Amino acid sequence: MAIISDDEKFNNIQQKLVDIKPEINEFDKSFENNIRPKTFENYIGQSNLKETLKISIEAAKKRELPLDHLLFYGPPGLGKTTLAGVIAQEMNVDIKITSAPALERPRDIIGILMSLKGGEILFIDEIHRLNKIAEEILYPAMEDFTLDMTTGKGQSVKTLRVPVPKFTLIGATTKAGALSGPLRDRFGIIHRLEFYTTEELAKVIERTASILNIEITKKGAFAIARRSRGTPRIANRLIKRVGDFALVKYNSEITENIANESLNILKIDEMGLDSTDRSLLKLIIEKFDGGPVGIETIAAALGEDSRTLEDVSEPYLLQSGFIQRTPRGRKVSPEAMRYLGYKTNSAQQTLF
Repeated sequence: MAIISDDEKFNNIQQKLVDIKPEINEFDKSFENNIRPKTFENYIGQSNLKETLKISIEAAKKRELPLDHLLFYGPPGLGKTTLAGVIAQEMNVDIKITSAPALERPRDIIGILMSLKGGEILFIDEIHRLNKIAEEILYPAMEDFTLDMTTGKGQSVKTLRVPVPKFTLIGATTKAGALSGPLRDRFGIIHRLEFYTTEELAKVIERTASILNIEITKKGAFAIARRSRGTPRIANRLIKRVGDFALVKYNSEITENIANESLNILKIDEMGLDSTDRSLLKLIIEKFDGGPVGIETIAAALGEDSRTLEDVSEPYLLQSGFIQRTPRGRKVSPEAMRYLGYKTNSAQQTLF
């Protein structure tokens, strides 16, 4: 029987890892990316974060080193994926995009790491959903740019350290608290993305409208921005829908009146609440006396997934002060009751 040296084992492992074809999403393949800004100059909002990142990127370039690993967290739709693409553009490197649920097996994360080239960016969305095995594989890759591999069985087991190209990991999550401490601590740069102001969203809407060849007035852009829940993704979705109404029903550019009429038809009110948001608030008020009530109970009563409510509806309702999280469940605020036309009593006022 031929004896295989450790060097030969090392080379065989490397070749097998390189041959693995991981599932990744190239950054420029979806239609949505047509409206994504590619540079900081075109990226609207998150001003403080942009200035911090510009300094970090310039420092990395001067040192001729990859950018530190970054973690972005905050509600969905605020531009975490877009920002990762901008960073890649500013660093003049390629970016590979995947999500934590797609990395179920060890070979998935190993294959992606071994397919990277020096300086490239790996973006992992929903990184809080990584399984424990994938996390443990990432630890040495993030710290030392190596993978710990084992060969042999029983007493002949040996551990080999396989080098991987130096890369930058950008993680995105809506639940920073769900990340394990060891993983979170390995990120050199951690930032929270904030909700957008109406003025910032109006600029986003005007830019998207110009890309989609939709005519819109400034007042029309502000009317849509006010109902976009502080979120660019929602603003971009609404400009398309309102653009359809303006073209088919009104045969006109989007004015303030057309925007408001269109959004009323879509059942999006002046605060940006949709039918699901209003149903959630009314359920807590009418069926549970304003709360507290658990999210699972709310989800079951509405026929919605609890994670959808937590990730999509709750962030804005919390930001608006319409609901409050307590140890016993969710409560509706007196402000929300007044907004929806319910009477509040003094006892309810003192709860908030």
